[in-house]
Order: sequence, then C-alpha cells, then structure tokens
Amino acid sequence: MNLKPEILNWFAVYTLPRAEKKLHAALVKNGIIAYLPLLKTLKQWSDRKKWVEEPLFKSYLFVCISEKEHFAVLNTPGAVRFVTFEGKAVPVPEKQIEAIRYYLMESPPTEVTEVSKLHPGTEVEVVRGPLQGLTGLLVELKGQRKVRIQIDALGQFLHLTIPIDDLTFK
Repeated sequence: MNLKPEILNWFAVYTLPRAEKKLHAALVKNGIIAYLPLLKTLKQWSDRKKWVEEPLFKSYLFVCISEKEHFAVLNTPGAVRFVTFEGKAVPVPEKQIEAIRYYLMESPPTEVTEVSKLHPGTEVEVVRGPLQGLTGLLVELKGQRKVRIQIDALGQFLHLTIPIDDLTFK
C-alpha cells in the first residue's frame, strides 16, 4: 500500500472579533497546530495600568494543517474563514511565520562599522539570521546599527527592526 505523506502548510484564519485566544485554545485542544502571535502592551485604565497580551494581527491567527483538516478548523467556534485568493485558501510561506516569530523575540543589535548611503524605499533582502531570504522595503534608519523594514504578511505590512549587517541592499 502506497501512502502519501500529508503535506502541512500554514494558513491564515480570519476569526470573530476578539475571539483569537479562544479559537487558538480550541484548535490546540483539538490537536491542530496553531500559532497566535501575541504582543505585550501596557494598557491604561482609569484606576490602573496593566500589561496584557494582544494579538499582533487583530482577528487573525495561523494554522499549520493538511488539506483534509480545513473543514475541522472552520467548524471550530470562532473561526470565520480562511484568507483566500480567488476562492481558494492561500498558504502563508513558512518564512513569513518565522519573520513574525523573530519580530516578537527582537534580538539584540550587532555592531556595524558604517552605514552606506541608504534611503527609505530601498529594496532589501535579509541575508543572515532566521529571516534569511525575506525581502522588504527600507522604511527608516535607526541609528548606526539597525534599520526598519516592512515585509508584506497577510496583505498587512509588518515592520521589523533588523541589524543592518543582516541585510543586502538591491
């Protein structure tokens, strides 16, 4: 008997408003690989301040599933639909998932000897580190050691601050 291995791809799932954490917990409970990027932010109320974790992308989370698991994800309470193109769920490249993870971990800067004549709008490619192979646009210079670039993910732009030594400029 010739069994094909299941191919797993990352997909973005659109959720009900403010249901990202509940959907993530339900998917994990059902044995589905799910990733909900959370950003720690300081919230101000009238009587106190508190650190809370909020989704990086409101109303979105990611699942790593095979084709046969699509229905199981959509039948989970809180899931609305997959992000699609021409009616078909679009896989999210693994590199974009890694870019999001890297962004949330934000590594310390590396030393750089000089900054060449760069300007916003320059196309760059990450040549070192966990984001290797990603391309984006230079948004701003951050001192002598880092630059901020934008990378397209889910049709939204994710701004990352990356050591300048990890980039090549086109």
